[in-house]
Amino acid sequence: MSDFTRYAVYYAPRPGAFARRVAGWLGWDPEAGLPIAFAGPEGLPRPQAELTMSPRKYGFHGTIKAPFRLAEGLERADLSGALADLAGSLAPVGTRGLELRRIGGFLALVPQGDEAALLALGAGVVTDLDPLRAPLTEAEIAKRRPDRLTPRQRELLSAWGYPFVMEEFRFHLTLSDNLPESEAAELAARLDPWLAPDLPRPFAIEDLCLFGEDAAGRFHLLERHALTG
Repeated sequence: MSDFTRYAVYYAPRPGAFARRVAGWLGWDPEAGLPIAFAGPEGLPRPQAELTMSPRKYGFHGTIKAPFRLAEGLERADLSGALADLAGSLAPVGTRGLELRRIGGFLALVPQGDEAALLALGAGVVTDLDPLRAPLTEAEIAKRRPDRLTPRQRELLSAWGYPFVMEEFRFHLTLSDNLPESEAAELAARLDPWLAPDLPRPFAIEDLCLFGEDAAGRFHLLERHALTG
């Protein structure tokens, strides 16, 4: 597939036990670009397909630069080259590990320990690649519900195309849809021990992964650029 409507820069785990486990949980393999059989713990409060509907289309990932359209006149090759150059100038970053937590209404894995280096990585990627991003349309701005954002988040949305960047950046790896509190607690009790054997300790971001969104809204892992700076 070569036609993608938007691109994003994400963290995605390298091939291995962790990547297989979380892909099975969401039922989507972004590297193959295919649905896969669900794998998960027993005793879930609802069918797994319902619990994971929203994050499934993105694949398991941590957002570093949120989805964007390419600026007029640019092609994927331009983005790929810029991303490769950037990855070559940046060093891997990490934290002690990951832990399951409820964020707002959904469950996600979040870093444990000092996140300063992670925040700096996010800011650097957003800043460096932003010249390749097309300006937001009025519809794209409205989709971000600016009425629900803080004044600072609205400034960031206007400047960088996404409200949760710079000091507002909170790295996380989404695992569920928005759920009622009681259902989220029930799911966490099942999911936490199921994930535990393969959670990376320490956790490291070693690559910048280029993802593309297809016409159906599914995201595919297109390229992996190692951080070698």
